Amino acid sequence: NGFEKSEHDSEHKVGKIDYARPYALKPSFSFDTFVVGPSNRLAQAAASKVSEAPGGVYNPLYIYSEVGLGKTHLLHAIGHTLVASGLNVIYVSSERFTNEYISAIREGTASMFRERYRSADVLMVDDIQFIASKPQTQEGFFHTFNELHMAGKQIVITGDEPASKSMLQERIQSRLAGGLEVDLQPPDYESRYAILQSKAPDLEPNVIDQIAQRAHQNVRELEGALNRVIAYSHLIGSAVTTELADQALKSLLAETPKDVVSVDEILNSIADFSGVPVDRIIGKRRDKATAEARRMAMYLLREDAHLTSARVGQALGGKDHSTVLYAQKRFEQLMETDSSVRQHLAAVRDIIVRSRRVSVSAD
Repeated sequence: NGFEKSEHDSEHKVGKIDYARPYALKPSFSFDTFVVGPSNRLAQAAASKVSEAPGGVYNPLYIYSEVGLGKTHLLHAIGHTLVASGLNVIYVSSERFTNEYISAIREGTASMFRERYRSADVLMVDDIQFIASKPQTQEGFFHTFNELHMAGKQIVITGDEPASKSMLQERIQSRLAGGLEVDLQPPDYESRYAILQSKAPDLEPNVIDQIAQRAHQNVRELEGALNRVIAYSHLIGSAVTTELADQALKSLLAETPKDVVSVDEILNSIADFSGVPVDRIIGKRRDKATAEARRMAMYLLREDAHLTSARVGQALGGKDHSTVLYAQKRFEQLMETDSSVRQHLAAVRDIIVRSRRVSVSAD
């Protein structure tokens, strides 16, 4: 089992780790407060299913993403639900698991460590990638995993990349891949808007729109931007307006990050792909081909050029705010139901990437 037994184990704590103290689950990290969108719908559904039927087909559940996209939120949400149902849930960061395991070996309390983890109905380990450089900890995790999994206990792990691409030992990669792997992507505009609205329902829609356009990497950045705007408002004693938000975010978030695509790049690429000239895309014609090209332009100008709805309208010949929002929402609905729309979008983005490569090589 990977542990050396000690006859005195039961008389000791593991180093400075107090096993009687439960690991804290953040109260605000529940399923009710998790905003669901296209970028995280599968992960949320899997987490919800595990919380309803632990130890079932999704065991282990491995959730991966870059930082700040909600995997820890889902982990805590599962924990809250299962604790409420009376199960013994152990939630640890991989750093804490490492500290406990190494201390158990050093202090001769390995069997106490083992029995604690064996008692779990559910084991949840956050940020498993941090044990990749620790072969001894991986040994302990592997045996702990096996003991629980063989007993039908639910295991939920989070990491920053697919198991097969991680630096974990192959046998651990294999265990993680043996259940269900789900990922979370950066939230789209609608999700960012909904997250901000849930956290600050009294903010004007234009302000929420502005923050949602400027903070687009992850939820953590989004919340940081919102907090900065509100703090700035309190400090200078002024109401939150779009002008105040712009001032508050100016030093925090660049208007044009290096990866932002220009309006011309987007319009020219859509024209190349669709055969609809740019002047028709920004004009008033409403035939099917033009309307489809214009909808895609409105979506990409928001997502890839990071323009506010007002600026998208200006870029497309003076379309009003509500027209832009409706078109963007319609495009997102089509993406969810029509694979050809997703393929067309990917093709346009490929054209943008290729044109950038050509321009770089020409320079």
